[in-house]
Amino acid sequence: MRLDKFLQLSRLVKRRTVAHALCAAGRVRLNGLDAKPASAVAAGDIITVTYGDRRVVAKVLAVPTRTVAGAELVDILGRIRLQDLATEGTDRSRRGEA
Repeated sequence: MRLDKFLQLSRLVKRRTVAHALCAAGRVRLNGLDAKPASAVAAGDIITVTYGDRRVVAKVLAVPTRTVAGAELVDILGRIRLQDLATEGTDRSRRGEA
């Protein structure tokens, strides 16, 4: 299944056109690599979506053949605000950590 369609069906992104635009802008990663909207999604893949000041990391549990509940498709591994990442990096540098 296409990545942009999967993002819509899993409800990680509200609309397919928005999912397509996010992929085209380089804000979606599939297994750690920048993903195109037509990239194939398989069970076990890790999807990272960055929009606004948030980043969502999800693991694909199943690829649907028909419309199903979004919660059955992905397991949200983490939700991170980019502002929190910047603050964490600043705190580490103040403490002398790498």
